[in-house]
Amino acid sequence: MSISLEVFGDRWSLLIVRDMMVRGLRTFKDFQESGEGIATNILADRLKKLEAAGIIAATAEQADRRRVNYRLTAKGIDLAPVMLELLIWGARHEATAAPCAVIDHMEKNRSEILVETKRRWAEDDRTPILPKFESKRKKERA
Repeated sequence: MSISLEVFGDRWSLLIVRDMMVRGLRTFKDFQESGEGIATNILADRLKKLEAAGIIAATAEQADRRRVNYRLTAKGIDLAPVMLELLIWGARHEATAAPCAVIDHMEKNRSEILVETKRRWAEDDRTPILPKFESKRKKERA
């Protein structure tokens, strides 16, 4: 377990992986505007660390080579069961913005959600797995 935590065990790395897997985020700007409030230097550092660990891959966008798209690797998508359980656990035990019906659906349909997550990854489909809802952090700022 300590090896796993060394690779992706900090808050920001987990949120980046979650956002790629569940929300379809791909660019530095996507992550910056996700509502989590990550500082640009921390975001850049975590993206580099996740890439060095082989969890994500960075590729230049074809239309604008200066723009980088990040994508989970096979190693990264293998985190899907862990991320799903963390999402369910967090929503079950802490106040989150996720509606109860969404969490109930995730709990009852774990296998189907994992299959769909992996299908979307394989087909490079950026459609979010979860519907968009306002984060707790955004509500607190308002």
